[in-house]
Formats: sequence, structure tokens, C-alpha cells
Amino acid sequence: MKKMKAARWYAAKDIRVEETTIPSPKENQVKIAVKFTGICGSDLHEYTHGPQLIPVDKPYALNGHQGTTTLGHEFSGIVEEVGKSVKNIKKGDRVTVEPIFKNPESPFITTGEYNLSEPLGFVGLTSNGAFAKYVVVEDYMVHKIPNSMTFEQGAIVEPAAVAAYAIQRSGMKMGDSVLITGAGPIGLLTVQVAVATGASHIFVSDLSENRLKKAKEVGATHTFDARDKDIPKQIKEITGQGVDVFIDAAGAQASFDTGINSLRNGGTAILVALFGKKVVHDALNHTLRELTIIGTAAYRNIFPQVIALISSGRLPVEKLITSTISLNNIVEKGFDTLVNDPSEVKILVDINR
Repeated sequence: MKKMKAARWYAAKDIRVEETTIPSPKENQVKIAVKFTGICGSDLHEYTHGPQLIPVDKPYALNGHQGTTTLGHEFSGIVEEVGKSVKNIKKGDRVTVEPIFKNPESPFITTGEYNLSEPLGFVGLTSNGAFAKYVVVEDYMVHKIPNSMTFEQGAIVEPAAVAAYAIQRSGMKMGDSVLITGAGPIGLLTVQVAVATGASHIFVSDLSENRLKKAKEVGATHTFDARDKDIPKQIKEITGQGVDVFIDAAGAQASFDTGINSLRNGGTAILVALFGKKVVHDALNHTLRELTIIGTAAYRNIFPQVIALISSGRLPVEKLITSTISLNNIVEKGFDTLVNDPSEVKILVDINR
């Protein structure tokens, strides 16, 4: 059988670039020749202290996948082959992938809330992913991208969809003000979507001076060191009453408290980060101020809009690419660099380099 190189997760701090079998598509699947794949925060979590979503103790119910896994779910490429029942996708199509598995038996599929179907699963976590020359995905995951979009941009559609869905769920209107805590890739993409949506004030907090500088570059109007205890007071002095929307892209007690205290009465909080620990919350304050707090699970029904925004130039996601590396260097120049260097934002792996 023909082989290809892939970055395979075995355990925390154990990712190996090795030879593995080239996959073939089943009846309703699509085989993609991968161009670029981004390293996501969830990939980083699996590397530093996984397994989290990778099924180790028992197989993933929707496909039987278990154990050693080729990571990578933010990617673009060219269709290489399609299964015999696949419609509307053909060899040679330029594509990106929405990597959520849909459970066909879930009631959330019929309501369009497919991101809530269980068991939760993603390409590159509960199946083999795109840190490899080829990847096979379900046909419903595949989205065509226009010729005006680069493959580098195509690899950032997935995280951009997380940011766009967070803004959509917040109900943000033109002229609204927003605080985004955390200036990692999702936080910075949220800044870009807020700019495209027409936010008047975009406040960003983070611990890294370099990332706050990047936030300014992509559209933040004000930035704060996250250790500053007076952020809510300063925001209220600028806005008069607090922000309309708070988006937590940091996922810690401190970021949550800062955001809640920075909201205007009647404001909306969106929790987009994957919180590592439980937070303490004052429910009476929540009630008396009529706050709305919404969690967002990845995205749904938004990839076409995100692709249109990026291809039109309204969402310049390529500004967040700080390094492009080869698959052979993915551990040292990818995972280890992201762990140790906060100036790095989005690292892409050029699969053909």
C-alpha cells in the first residue's frame, strides 16, 4: 500500500512525523490533497496535556476511530477523489473543510443545530486529520473556495468561523462596543470580525505585549494588560456605561470577571474559550443587571458567509499568519514554538514544502 508522511499523536508531548497509509474514500467521503494546515489551540492542548478529545479508552462511536491520531483540522486543499455517492464535489475542486462530525440520528440535525449533536467529534481528533499529504472527510464537511482565495486563507476559514459565530450569537449591531479578553488567534480573528461588523469601540486585553500590538494592527481601538485591575473602570469612562458585548477568548476566572464587570446593564457575554477550570459567578448580579451569558460550541451554518468575507478582502485573515513551516519541523517549529513564544499567532504547515 502507498505511504505518506503524517504528524501522528501518540500521547502528550509525543507527536511523531512518520510514514502512514494513504487513505481511500468510502461511498460518501472525499479525499483531499492538503495544501496548508493551521495549528489550532485544541491541537496544542492535545500536545501539552492530552488526550482531551482524542478517543483513547474507547472508539469514537460514529466511525470507530481510537488511539494514535493524525492531527489537523484547519486546512485547505484540492479534491483528489470522491466516493461513488458524492454529489456536487469533483476532482480538482479547491476546498476547505468544516470538520464537525454530524450524528445522523441526533434531533439537533433536523433543527440545523448540528454542532450540538452528540457524540462531539472533529476531523483530526476523532478521525485522522490534515497534518498529512492526504486526508479523507465526510462529503457534508467540504466547502468550495473561489479562485480569488489563497490556500493559506482557506486554511484559516475554520478558526475564522469560530470568531464569526461568536459575533453572530452576540447579536452585535453596527456601532456597538465590545471587549475581547485574550488576543490569541480566536481573539484576534474576533477583532477582525468586529471591525467588519461595524463595532465602534473594540477593547482587547491580554498578558502579551506582542499580541496586544497585533490586536492594534488588525483593528482594536484600545488595549489593556490583562493584569490591570481597573479595566472595567477605564472602559466605563470611555463608553459611559460599559460595553454592549463581552467575548471571552481567554477562558479563565480573571478574564471572565473582567468581562462581566465591563458589561453595561443588559449586555451580552459570549464564552468562546475552552475553560480549563470551573469559574465562580455571582448569579444575583447576573439577574439584577439582566445580563445574557451565551456559550458557543465551535460554529454552525456560517462557513459560506466566512468564505465570502475572506475572499472579498473584508476579513484579511492572512495578517495573522506569523510563520509557515514544513511538516518535518512541526514539533520543534510548530508546537514547541507556540508553547514558548507568545509573539507567534497562527502557524501554518505547508504540507508540500
